[in-house]
Amino acid sequence: MRDLGAGFKYLMEGQRWVARHGKQFGFGLLPGLITLVLYAAALVALALWGEDFVTWATPFADDWSSPWPGLFRGFLTAVLFALALLLSVITFTAVTLLIGQPFYENLSEKVDRDVSPDGTAPESGLPLWRELWISARDSLRILVRALLWGVLLFGLGFIPVVGQTVVPVIGFLVTGFFLTQELTSVALQRRRVELRDRLALLRTRKTLVWGFGTPLAVSFLIPFVAVFLMPGAVAGATLMARDLLAEETPPVSPSEGSVSPSGV
Repeated sequence: MRDLGAGFKYLMEGQRWVARHGKQFGFGLLPGLITLVLYAAALVALALWGEDFVTWATPFADDWSSPWPGLFRGFLTAVLFALALLLSVITFTAVTLLIGQPFYENLSEKVDRDVSPDGTAPESGLPLWRELWISARDSLRILVRALLWGVLLFGLGFIPVVGQTVVPVIGFLVTGFFLTQELTSVALQRRRVELRDRLALLRTRKTLVWGFGTPLAVSFLIPFVAVFLMPGAVAGATLMARDLLAEETPPVSPSEGSVSPSGV
């Protein structure tokens, strides 16, 4: 349970770090705003034309007697929109990080320098195009895993009682894990930690990951909140990555603009 609280503390420390570094916070908002506009446009389009798409995709229901075609297509439209919302929550972080790679990379490096005993930050030594390619490739792999979990949990949601109580909790835990993976990848990729090793590292501290990612997953259901929390989430994930790798993070007073030490 100590790790659960430590994960949440890293999330809060990240928000405090960007609050003390206004310029980094401002730049960090831009990718989230761009992603929000793109996702909002896609969801509005789905709300306007989703029913037409379902009607086009189910011509076999045209000959059914009333009211079954309307009920069937209405159910499919609702399912389609629910899946789109789930997909948006799961992929928002990955797309935002991909769009804002230079911004968040810079932010993560500044956090490392701020809390590192020698004032340095690890560097990947890779060109930007290579980092973008690795980030996109790894995000796609994580997205496939997340979608498989999403389909499984969606199916389990139809089980009476369990589907309305236990399954949503598991859903938030799973989403929190994948969100944390995406966010810590900024710092871990810079340290040349491969995706498989990142996942293994996070699985060794699941309660720490859930303490960080699950509250974030809940808050990300509100689009504007997700945009404003993203810079601090990247900062907090960088601090947590240092903890996962057992890197030294000495305590410094808040007035000096630092954060809590590794292994809170």
